[in-house]
Amino acid sequence: MRVLIKGAGVAGLCLAHELSTRGIAVTVAERTPGFAGAASWFAGGMLAPWCERESAEEAVLTKGVGAIDWWDDALPGAVSRNGTLVVAPPRDAGELKRFASRTSGFDWLDAAAIERLEPALAGRFREALFFPGEAHLDPRLALSQLRQKLADRGVTFIAEMGDGGEHDLIADCTGAARIGATPGLRGVRGEMLYLRTGEVELSRPVRLIHPRIPLYIVPRGDGLFMCGATMIETDDGGPITARSLMELLNAAYALHPAFGEARLVETGTGVRPGFANNLPRVTRAGQVITINGLYRHGFLLSPALAAEAAELAVAPALKGDAA
Repeated sequence: MRVLIKGAGVAGLCLAHELSTRGIAVTVAERTPGFAGAASWFAGGMLAPWCERESAEEAVLTKGVGAIDWWDDALPGAVSRNGTLVVAPPRDAGELKRFASRTSGFDWLDAAAIERLEPALAGRFREALFFPGEAHLDPRLALSQLRQKLADRGVTFIAEMGDGGEHDLIADCTGAARIGATPGLRGVRGEMLYLRTGEVELSRPVRLIHPRIPLYIVPRGDGLFMCGATMIETDDGGPITARSLMELLNAAYALHPAFGEARLVETGTGVRPGFANNLPRVTRAGQVITINGLYRHGFLLSPALAAEAAELAVAPALKGDAA
C-alpha cells in the first residue's frame, strides 16, 4: 500500500509515523518547507490532558492521556515530565477553585510548596494546583526531529500536493487550509510571543488564571519562555494585534515582575481549525482519510487520531488480503 499524506504539520507527521511503523510506504506533501505557516510551529507543546479538561470535553482527556508516552517513545528525551503548575492571584482564588472543580489529577499546594517547586515564584501566590502527571515538549524541536526520523526511515517528502493518483490512499491533514471547504470547520486564531530573561527560571509550564487575561508560560531553556493563551474566533492569520501583545505582556508581568524587563524576541500567530464542539474528527470517504479539527490540542491529540486513521487505512487492506 502507498499512502500520500497532504500536510506536514503535527497531525500529518504523526500519521506518517503510525503508517510507516506498520510497514506502509508513505509520501508526505508539504506545501511550504520548514513548517512555515503551520499552526503547529506556534504551539505551546503542553501535554496537559487533565488541565485541558477544565474547558474541554472528556474525550480530550481520554484521547490525550497517552500522548506523553507516545512522544517519549517516538522521540526519546524530547519530553519533560515535570507536571503543570496552575496559579492565581489571591483576588482570583475563586477562579482557582472553579478550575479545580472541573479537573482531576492534581494536588493542592500552599505557598511553601509552591516555593519548593518553583523558587522563582516564592511569595507570589498563596495556593496553586499541581498536575504531576503532565508534561511538555518544544514543538519546533519535536517537529524537526520527527520529520528527520521519518526521512531516515524512508518516508518521502515532496513539495507538490498533486492529486495522489499514483497512491492507493490519500490522507488529508491540511488543517486550516480546509476552512471554507469542510462543512462546519472554522478558524480559531492563537497568538504567542517569546520572551528571554535571565532573571526567571521555571521548570514546567505555569498557567496563570485570570478572568480576562489567562496566560500560560512554557520554559524552552536558556532563559527563553513561550507565552500564549489567546483564542480569537477568526481565520485571520495576520500579525499579532497590539491588544493581544499588551495583554500577554501584562499577564506575564503579573506572574513575575522580571518579565517586564525581558527581551521580546518573537511574536507569532496561527489559525487552528475547529468544529463546533472543538473535538477533532477522523473520517474516511472512499480512498481519502481526513484528520481535522484539532483546535488547540494538536500535540496532545494527534497521536491518538493518527492511530485511528492508521487503523482505517490498514483495515480494508487486511480484509482484502483475507478475501
